[in-house]
Amino acid sequence: MDGISSAFERVTHWCSSRFTQRPAATRLHDFNLTDDSGEDADLPEGFHRLQSPDRSRCKIFLLLLGLLVMFVIGFLVGEASHSQPQDKPKDSKGGGAHQEDTEDGVPKLRPAPDTQLFWNNISQILKQQLTSKAFDETLPDFDLPKRSTGSEGDVQLGNRIFERFQKLHMDPWSHTHSVLLPEPDSQRPNRVVFGSTVFEPIGYLAYSPAGQVEGRLVYGNYGRLQDLDILQNNNIEVNGSVLLLRTGKISFAEQLDNAATRGASAVLIYPDTKDYNYNMNTPLYGHVHLGLGDPYSPGFPSFYHSQLRPTRSSGLPKIPAQTITASNATILLQNIGGPILSTNSSFIGGLKSVIYRLGGQKNVTVEVNNILVTKVVRNVFGVIKGFVDSDRAVVLGAQRDAWGKGYSKATVGTSVLMQLAKVVREMVDKDHFRPRRSLVFASWSAGEYGNIGATEWLESYMSSVDRSVFTYISLDGVVMGLGTFVASASPLLYGLLERTMKEVQDPFDGGSLYDMMGKSDWVANVMRPMLLDDPAYPFLAFSGIPSVSFRFISKNAESYTYYGTNLDSRDHLNYNTNQGTSKMAARAAQMAGLMALRLTYSQVLEVDTSHFSSVVSAAVRRVYKRILSLTKLGTLKDVDLTWLSEGLGSCIRAAGSITTAIANTDRDNHEACRILNDRIMRMEPAFISSYLSPMETPFRHLLWGRGTHTLASMAETSDMEQLHIQLALATSTLHRCASAMAGDIWDVTEQN
Repeated sequence: MDGISSAFERVTHWCSSRFTQRPAATRLHDFNLTDDSGEDADLPEGFHRLQSPDRSRCKIFLLLLGLLVMFVIGFLVGEASHSQPQDKPKDSKGGGAHQEDTEDGVPKLRPAPDTQLFWNNISQILKQQLTSKAFDETLPDFDLPKRSTGSEGDVQLGNRIFERFQKLHMDPWSHTHSVLLPEPDSQRPNRVVFGSTVFEPIGYLAYSPAGQVEGRLVYGNYGRLQDLDILQNNNIEVNGSVLLLRTGKISFAEQLDNAATRGASAVLIYPDTKDYNYNMNTPLYGHVHLGLGDPYSPGFPSFYHSQLRPTRSSGLPKIPAQTITASNATILLQNIGGPILSTNSSFIGGLKSVIYRLGGQKNVTVEVNNILVTKVVRNVFGVIKGFVDSDRAVVLGAQRDAWGKGYSKATVGTSVLMQLAKVVREMVDKDHFRPRRSLVFASWSAGEYGNIGATEWLESYMSSVDRSVFTYISLDGVVMGLGTFVASASPLLYGLLERTMKEVQDPFDGGSLYDMMGKSDWVANVMRPMLLDDPAYPFLAFSGIPSVSFRFISKNAESYTYYGTNLDSRDHLNYNTNQGTSKMAARAAQMAGLMALRLTYSQVLEVDTSHFSSVVSAAVRRVYKRILSLTKLGTLKDVDLTWLSEGLGSCIRAAGSITTAIANTDRDNHEACRILNDRIMRMEPAFISSYLSPMETPFRHLLWGRGTHTLASMAETSDMEQLHIQLALATSTLHRCASAMAGDIWDVTEQN
């Protein structure tokens, strides 16, 4: 730069001296400002006749000096541009970057304005850093013997994560809540009394009401509604009974809710050896709140004993429940009495020395003495801020608490979270990666009690979080076993999942996850419904944020059998993964990382409007068919389906207009991209019903929520008065969804 400045000064001096030494007449002739006769010619526009030689010399000198300055500035800009690294990927023929407009049927990703990396570079660097060797070092750091919510281990781990975020310059912060958590009373243990036999179980079910209940002991398989129907068909009275159920198929909370609906007075739950192959004396832990978050502050955040207490969630059970061991259950089933089940019955379990009977003849007493204890729940966050739209974010989260060691439940997810934070931070600092949007890394507490930490955070920012967070990626339970890959997600993210599966290798075979899962049938093979106990569920159904959770799992397995026990350890997970936990954790990290970086890299958010429209259409059509059937039977009257059809049509057209806008929007126009992204971000939240109170019905999503307002409920209900009301509200919500997606308010027209 000094050399260029010196040269500039020398050239200026030379020009000045040359023009001051030459005679004025020569200078005039050079610019052809006189005609052949020597008279002044008509001057070009912008020039003036010279009044004196000195003034002429001055103006000509300034003109040339200006040209020289422009030349030097252009030279400097060109030199600076040329000196920057041009890290363009080569095509398969060894040439420059591809210029095609599409990739796998979607617009090709282009880098942010100051990004020095293209997508191929980003993907390659991320996968190179997320290796099994890296997780061999990271996993032991977060493997604690105890990490129950609010315990010393939980607090220490939260502090350690906070400090690591600090070292990574991720501007960490905390979000703290004071909540009431149940635990057994050390002075009065829970008990089960069956004749002269008395059990005092170690495990327990959080949020079970305290009390003592006596009733006839009845065996009800998994406690599903179809199981309870079988009891009724066999003339076994459930009302007033104590149901003995084996865990699995549905959550503890759903088992208890079904039992209470049929009039049971209490529930006992055990792990049958047909489903869970571990020690017969292993205690079970869990919760029975049919909801998420702090049930004593439903729909609003719990900040140090809010004045709204003692508000109670409608999902809290009204009958007591207790877990028992397989050994305890064996004694009960050996003496239960009642009708014998046929050998091909679905009720038959795997307990030895047991002839499975339905019971209904002998009484059992259940005594629950759980107490409520105030615990401080602390969520810890770190952020890598975006370089363009820093107020828009993708959140990656993992719970760090567990009933026991929680190796699969919490250790792996926390390790993936922290390794991703480290690698992406290094990509920004060392590899010139410039994410357009922010990446937020969240460590949640109280996950075992129903995603309390995450749900309370969402409740705290209910009015704004859906306008800032586009996607939530859950890292909980990403490695459970070896053999297959499954996921749950909003249909808006199906395309993102598919493209990412093509980039991540099967942990133990040479092909990609996409190849492994059947390519054309990947949706049927991979996707599962997002259930209430899914850690991503509150983001989707409560806040309307497109969310995804995924997991590697053993073939033909529904879950990791050691969840909710003190056997969720490194040794058991290594056994389930054939000693490949680190390798599978690396693949899980690659999967989550690539999805997150795609969403922060591209100018326009990647969404799958096709799958989204298909799911909405299918849900509405089921309601439509149900109403037509009821109308023909004369059960339902005075219902006009025109408005419902128009609502669906408006939604489909609005989603189609977003698809068109994605294809046509200029990626170099930041304002146009941001306007389009705002429309995209309104798609999922638009399906959150505004006609319901979050205190009464927290999961208000029309498609994925829980309650009579959902389209799924309307397609099955037998309450005609309720159907009339909910149909009107749902139809109105569909029209509002279309308006929210359509864009500018003046572009929304009435559809007749």
